Amino acid sequence: ITSSPPHISFRKKSSCTLLLMFLVARWAGRQTSGDSPPAIFNLDTCRLSSTQCSTLSSLHLRGHLSFHNTTEAARDWGRIKRLAPAGVLYPESVDDIVSLVRTAGLSRNLTVAAKGRGHSINGQAQALDGIVIEMSTLGGIKVMPQGDADCPVPYVDAAGGELWIDVLKATLKEGLAPRSWTDYLYLSVGGTLSNAGISGQTFRYGPEISNVLQLEVVTGKGELVICSPSKQPELFFAVLGGLGQFGIIITARIILERAPQQVRWIRAIYTDFQSFRRDQEMLISQTDMTKVFDYVEGFVIINSDNPYNGWKSVPFSPEHINNSMIPKDAGSVMYYIELMKGFDFINIHVTEQKVEKMLAPLNYIRSLRFTTDVSYFQFLNRIHDVELSLSSQGLWDVPHPWLNLFIPRSSISVFDSQVFKQLISRDFSGPILIYPINQDKWDKHASAVIPEERVFYLVALLRNALPSSGPGLKSQMDDNSKILRICHDLNCKQYFPTYNTPKQWEQHFGSRWQNFIRLKKMFDPRAILSPGQNIFCRNQILATSR
Repeated sequence: ITSSPPHISFRKKSSCTLLLMFLVARWAGRQTSGDSPPAIFNLDTCRLSSTQCSTLSSLHLRGHLSFHNTTEAARDWGRIKRLAPAGVLYPESVDDIVSLVRTAGLSRNLTVAAKGRGHSINGQAQALDGIVIEMSTLGGIKVMPQGDADCPVPYVDAAGGELWIDVLKATLKEGLAPRSWTDYLYLSVGGTLSNAGISGQTFRYGPEISNVLQLEVVTGKGELVICSPSKQPELFFAVLGGLGQFGIIITARIILERAPQQVRWIRAIYTDFQSFRRDQEMLISQTDMTKVFDYVEGFVIINSDNPYNGWKSVPFSPEHINNSMIPKDAGSVMYYIELMKGFDFINIHVTEQKVEKMLAPLNYIRSLRFTTDVSYFQFLNRIHDVELSLSSQGLWDVPHPWLNLFIPRSSISVFDSQVFKQLISRDFSGPILIYPINQDKWDKHASAVIPEERVFYLVALLRNALPSSGPGLKSQMDDNSKILRICHDLNCKQYFPTYNTPKQWEQHFGSRWQNFIRLKKMFDPRAILSPGQNIFCRNQILATSR
C-alpha cells in the first residue's frame, strides 16, 4: 500500500499581522513564478550566531519563523524541564519544514524539534537554542471510507500536527474510526506515532503504530519521502516508535474500521491482585472474537474515599459506593478492571446477554461492579471531562512527574508487592494504570522497545505535583528513582524513556542499539532532529558520519 496520499488542504492557523499582509502583497509577483515570501524576523532577538541568523533570515517560507517569544515552546506537559529554543517555525507548507531542516544541516550545531501538543514529560519535544516546529499550523484530515484503487480498505490521511480528537470527529461522520487509540485524545498524531500510542484496545489491535499503512516524512537530511511496509520500509519502521530520531511525520495513513454507536462500559473492583491479574490475562487471551471485549484496562486505587484515585473514583456516580461496601480485609491498595463492548442500538438486548456471559468467569467482588452505556465518542473522549474538572480547580497545568513502564508478565507480581503495596501511600496524587498487552500485536520491525515476553504489562504512575497538598515534585521524582531501581532487576522497559547517558540508552535498546545507530546515520546523520530526547550528540554523530 504505497500510493501517494490524496491532496490534503492544509489549514493556515497562524494569525496574519499587518506586517505579514504587507510582505505577502509585496512578494505576490514573485510567488506567481514559484518564489515565496521570506521568514519574518526580528534579528535583535536572535540568540544564534550572526551567520546563522543571516542564513535563517534569508529563508523563503509560506509560514513564518519567530525569534521573539519562545516561552511556550520551552514548556511541555511535564512542567519539569524547560529548554528554550532560539526560534519557532510556524509552517504553512511541507516545503517550509524541508527548507528549515536542510538549512540546519548546513550548520554545525543547529537542531530541530517537531512539537505537536507538547505532551512530553521531560523536554523530549524541546530544542535548546535550536528551532521548534509548531506542527499544529500544518493541518489536514481526509477520510477515504472506501479506500482507493491502491489501498482498498477504509483509511484516513491525517497531518502529523492534527489531534486524535479531530481525527475521531472526522471519521465518525462516515461511521468509521481508527481501531487503536490512546486514552487521552488531545495529542498529536505525529507525537503518539513517534512513541507507540497505547490504550485498552492495544491487546487486540496492537498500538497505534501497528495500524499505520503509510507515512509522509521529512528526514534529517531534509528529504520528503513517502514510505510504507513495502516502499522504503526501513524508514517507515524506523520512524514508528522512533522517538523523532529519523524523521518528522508530515502525514500518516491510518486504517479504519466500522465504529459502534454505543458502548457498554464496565468497572469492577478486586481486593486480591492475583485474581485481578489472572482475569485480565484471561480476557486478552481469548481466541473466539465473539467473546472478546473491545477494550481491557486496569487500575490500582487507594483504599480511601479519594474522588480521584480512591474507591470513590470507580463508580460512574460517586454516590453509588460508600465505606460500608468495602471488604474489611481489603489492604492499603485495591484494583479495578475496566472493560468496554461496542454495540448498535438495534442489538442492545443481544449485547447485554453476551456481556453477562463474558463477565461470568471473572472473580471481581460482585457487589462492586458498575455499568453504564454511553456513545462511542463519549467513551473514547472520557478523559476530557477529567481535564475540564481539574482545569477548573487549577490542578491540570501542574508538574507531572509521570513514570510509564512496560513490565514483563513474569515480574508483575513482584512489582505489585514491592511498589504498589510498599511505596504507594494515601497521598499519592494521580491515577495508576496497569493492564496486560499481547506482544504479538506489535510489529517487531518498528523502533518501539518492549519486553521480550509473550505478555507484558503497561504500568503508568501518573502523579501530579499539586500546589497545596501531597508530596512535592522532588519527593515524587525521588520515588520514581526508587521504582526504577526496583525495575532494573525486573527487566522492565520505560515507555516515554528518559535517560542521561549513552550507556543507559544502549541498555534500553539492548540488542537493537547498533541497528538504531545505523538507522540514525542513514536518515539523520548530523543528529539534527529531536535533541530533547538526549540520545545523540550532534557533533558526535557529525564526526562519525563523515
